Amino acid sequence: MCMNQSSPGLLRQSTYESIKSLIITGQIAPGSRVTETDLSDRLGVSRTPIREALTRLERDGLVIQRAKQGFAVADFDLAKAEDVFALRVELECFAVRLACRNMDNTGRARLHQMIADCDALEATPERSLHHNLLELQIGLRLHHVIAELSGNALLADTLNGLLDQCQIYIWMDLTRFDHWNEARAEHRALVDGICAGDAETAQTIVRQHIEDTARNVAALLMRRKDIWAATLPRI
Repeated sequence: MCMNQSSPGLLRQSTYESIKSLIITGQIAPGSRVTETDLSDRLGVSRTPIREALTRLERDGLVIQRAKQGFAVADFDLAKAEDVFALRVELECFAVRLACRNMDNTGRARLHQMIADCDALEATPERSLHHNLLELQIGLRLHHVIAELSGNALLADTLNGLLDQCQIYIWMDLTRFDHWNEARAEHRALVDGICAGDAETAQTIVRQHIEDTARNVAALLMRRKDIWAATLPRI
């Protein structure tokens, strides 16, 4: 895979997104050591954007830095997952309540467009790993936008960090249980509630949406030591 880009900024972002995708989809397994040299060869870029991407991914909680050993993909951690989802559900309910209060036509259009984008992906005749990853990214972006529409910058920044830490677990839930249809329906209902200004309904939907995922992930992590083998994409 060659990722040469004319703009250094685009190269840094595309390198970060590519490594993140490799981790989220299991093409680099939890606990695996990752080196700048290996990733540079794999992606066809220099080591500088690789190094910057790994630093960002460490902040996201997807990789850890080990003394004298470099970086490794973070292992699954049930206690951490439970903490992240527990905090996320409370903050997202707050964000939804504020978004309902602050909603305008521009915000409605942004949310509805993301639902339309997911519908278009659903209609793809032959779904691939690429399509699934795109839908995951759109779904996560929907939650980012709702946080942004809350009008509370600190809340949005905090939620963005939590969503970054949740994404690998959300991928597990979607792929292991094939919950794509359920996620689409819940996102659509959530957007409808927010756009209608129905804070009570929207908060109920987002709470159930997040708590269902958290329960599924916890069950997987407790039941299967070989969970990663069960979620690896077939490519």
